[in-house]
Amino acid sequence: MVDVFHEFALLLLLSAACGALAIWLRQPLLVAFLVVGILVGPAGLGWVRSHDQIDLLAQIGVTVLLFVVGLKLDLHLVRHLGRVALATGLGQLGFTIVFGYGLALALGMGHAKAIYIAVALTFSSTIIIVKLLSDKREIDSLHGRIALGFLIVQDLAVVVAMMVLGGVRAEEGAGWASALGAAAARLAFAAAAIAVLMRWVIPRLMHLLARSQELLVLFAIAWGTTLAVAGEMLGFSKEVGAFLAGFSLASTGYREAIGARLASLRDFLLLFFFIDLGSKLELATLGAELVPAAVFSLFVLIGNPLIVMAIMGYMGYRKRTGFMAGLTVAQISEFSIIFIAMGISLGHVDAGALGLTTMVGLVTITVSTYMILYSEWLYERLAPWLGLFERRRPHREMAIEAAPREAHADVIVFGLGRYGSRLLRRLTERGLRVLGVDFDPEVVRSLRHGGMQVRFGDAEDQEFPEHLPLASARFVVSTLPEAPVNLRLLHALRAHGFAGRVAVTAHGEADATRLQRAGASRILWPYRDAAEFAAEMIDGELQAATEEA
Repeated sequence: MVDVFHEFALLLLLSAACGALAIWLRQPLLVAFLVVGILVGPAGLGWVRSHDQIDLLAQIGVTVLLFVVGLKLDLHLVRHLGRVALATGLGQLGFTIVFGYGLALALGMGHAKAIYIAVALTFSSTIIIVKLLSDKREIDSLHGRIALGFLIVQDLAVVVAMMVLGGVRAEEGAGWASALGAAAARLAFAAAAIAVLMRWVIPRLMHLLARSQELLVLFAIAWGTTLAVAGEMLGFSKEVGAFLAGFSLASTGYREAIGARLASLRDFLLLFFFIDLGSKLELATLGAELVPAAVFSLFVLIGNPLIVMAIMGYMGYRKRTGFMAGLTVAQISEFSIIFIAMGISLGHVDAGALGLTTMVGLVTITVSTYMILYSEWLYERLAPWLGLFERRRPHREMAIEAAPREAHADVIVFGLGRYGSRLLRRLTERGLRVLGVDFDPEVVRSLRHGGMQVRFGDAEDQEFPEHLPLASARFVVSTLPEAPVNLRLLHALRAHGFAGRVAVTAHGEADATRLQRAGASRILWPYRDAAEFAAEMIDGELQAATEEA
């Protein structure tokens, strides 16, 4: 037992060191965990000896992961998935499976391995994408919302694929039709049981347990592992049972509290999944898959974004929106590896498929992370060749431009998020003629319905200022958070002869200096200004209370 403890201590220390390096390189921790797993496995240093203990923690980690995925799939959210999310998600799934299958056959793989690899290549990492978009403050952007929509479609596809696998495992002696029929029957039974519990039992039980946050989290883990066991007994898998457990709690008012508490536990336990994965990979197996890994990595990095851009362009979105959304599917996810691991446990594929998928994951996650972080830089250089993915009139984003154009404006505000839209309303209330500009059609429609003067437009389009009432405007304000975008806007305004004052937001001293040198008259500090206002308000109320006393 002492040796096991020492081994775990060493693994955790190495994981923390690799994690720190990953953060410095601006990479997701998933990449670091994969590297640790390979490093300590037989393909590397061969340190892992406690296989049973690590395997148990790995299984619990996967169970918690699927539970959290189910917890996030609220019925109301699934019901309101937009057409673009469904079309893009299903289109990307279909394209990747068909072409990935063809590529795998061309590389000499058998049919079973080819279909497993093709399906594994379709899944993108929701965890990584949400983190990157949040860091870039693009979660609420048009392409961010679309990306989250088709990531939900992918999450649902993961569960369906795992259910099909479970059905095939339970009916190994039957044909595919019989296996799928039996799986559908068991799924219907499970869904009916979950529906009864969600309607009459779980709400009352959760209300009772919520009196103690510790008990609430304990119940969530117990519920997830119990249904994981039940799922395996019904012929599915632990993963499917864990997903249904999370889904059964997703419509309650406590899912945010449970999800927040389980996020750290999920990440910690997944570390052991990747260590367990690495400990089962052999150098000879990895070496034999180098060429297929390179081919499939290029396919995921280039092919997946192209199909997303093609679908969104056909549906009437601009090339920039399609490009930004497309970058979010340029990697495979942790689910891809879990999916292949299930196939190995069923005896459908060999360990080579797992090594291949792991290498594709390492390459695509690493490269796509930088692609998303530097998406604006990439778009600037590729924009001239992306016209193929945009209609002559991208109607979904341009239809709202048909509104009457304002001939005069005192102030023009670019960027109508929380800060920008509030600024637009306050300036309008002061009697100024204010024109708002935003790249999100939904924001534009909403503010127009509220009586605001708003126009659809892209601050990065160097020709767009020509269509604005710059002659009458005395002030242009940009609340956009990205310094490169504000720099391009400043240059475009000067190029079109705007002689008024320009205020732009900044989130760092270096950005502020660059913007001032480019001609910004004033720098806005949203967080700093809000903090100053709050401090003055609190200080004023304290002084007033002291004087009254």
